[in-house]
Amino acid sequence: MKIDDVTLTIFAWDDIPATRYHAGSFVTRSSNLGLLRIHTDEGLEGHAFLGSAGNPASMDGPQLLRWLKPLLMGQNPLERERLHRQMLTLSRSVSYRNIGAADVALWDLAGKIAELPVHALMGTYKNSIPAYASSQVLPSVEAYVEQARFFKANHWRAYKIHPPTQPATDIKVCEAVRDAVGDDYTLMLDSTWSYRYQDALRVGYAIEELDFLWYEDPLADEDIYNYVKLRQKLDIPIMATEFPAGGLDTYPIWITERATDFLRGDIPNKGGLTTMLKTAHLAEAFGMNYEIHHSGNSLNNLANLHLALALRNCEFFEVLLPHEAHKYGMAKELEIDAHGLLHAPTGPGLGAEIDFELIERKAEAVLR
Repeated sequence: MKIDDVTLTIFAWDDIPATRYHAGSFVTRSSNLGLLRIHTDEGLEGHAFLGSAGNPASMDGPQLLRWLKPLLMGQNPLERERLHRQMLTLSRSVSYRNIGAADVALWDLAGKIAELPVHALMGTYKNSIPAYASSQVLPSVEAYVEQARFFKANHWRAYKIHPPTQPATDIKVCEAVRDAVGDDYTLMLDSTWSYRYQDALRVGYAIEELDFLWYEDPLADEDIYNYVKLRQKLDIPIMATEFPAGGLDTYPIWITERATDFLRGDIPNKGGLTTMLKTAHLAEAFGMNYEIHHSGNSLNNLANLHLALALRNCEFFEVLLPHEAHKYGMAKELEIDAHGLLHAPTGPGLGAEIDFELIERKAEAVLR
C-alpha cells in the first residue's frame, strides 16, 4: 500500500464567539479549517483537521502541500514512525500544526487499515474518562461562579479556571468558585504563563489552601529556573510543558531539573499523537501524569480522546469553553454523558463522523 494523494480542503468557519484565554489568544469572528485527506492506492483515506478558531488553516496549509506532500507521496502509510521523524526534520520550514495534522491523518489511516480504533492500536487502558470544563476569561467573579455551578450541576467532574491574570483578582475568583461549588468538587487553575515568580508564589499558596488539584502554567513557558524555585516552595502539583513546541527532546530538562509535577502536550504544539504518546510514556516512567491539552478543533480533540484512553497516567479530558469556538465540521461531536464521562469510540481509525456536506458547501479552496 502506498500514499497516492494528499489534499487539503479549506472551508469557512463563521459566527465564532469572540473569546480570550490569555494574551495573544484572541479568537475573532471568522476563521477557516482544512480537511486533510491522505489517500492510498487501495482506496483508503486518513483524515485530519488543520487549524482552529485562532489559527486559520489558510495560514498553514500552503506549507503542508509544499513541504509534507512530497515527503509523503509514494510512501507506505504504516511506516508512521519513520515518516514522523522525517516530518520533524522539516520543522524549520513547516509548522508543528501541519506536522500534527499529517500525523493524525496517518493514525486514522492505520486504524482503518487494521479495522481497529486508534486507541486499540495504541493499547487501550480504559474505556471512559472524566471530562472537565475549561473556562475562557470571563468578565467578572460572578461569571466564573455561575459557569462553575452550571457544570457541577450537569455532573461534569471538574472545572478549570483561566483567570483574568491579575493576581489579586485571580485569588478572589478562585475563592469565590471554591465557596460556590463546595469543598469536594475538583478545581484547577491555569494562569497561562502570566505571573512573575513572586505573584506565582502568592497565588500558589492561595489555591493550595483551597485544595485545587493542580496549578498550571503560572510562569513564562520556558522559565525553568523559577519553576524549580516555585515547585520547591509549593505542595500543590505544578503542570508545565504545554507550550514549548517540538518533539520528545523538549521534555527531559523539565524532568531532570524537577521543574514540574505533570507533563502536558497537544497535537498542534507537539506535532501530533506520535510525540504525545512517547512523552506520556516518558512521564509514566517518572511516576508523572500526562494531562492532554485541548487541541484546537473537533477532530484533533477526538484524536486526543483516543490517546487519553490508551494512557494509565491521564486522568481527565479537557473541554475548552465556549463550545462554539472549538466545535465545527463534524456531523457528530463528542458527547459527555450524564455522569460526566466520555466513552471509547468503536469505529475504525478515529471513528469520526465528518460533515462532508458542510465542508463542500463552505469550501474556499482545495490545495493539491
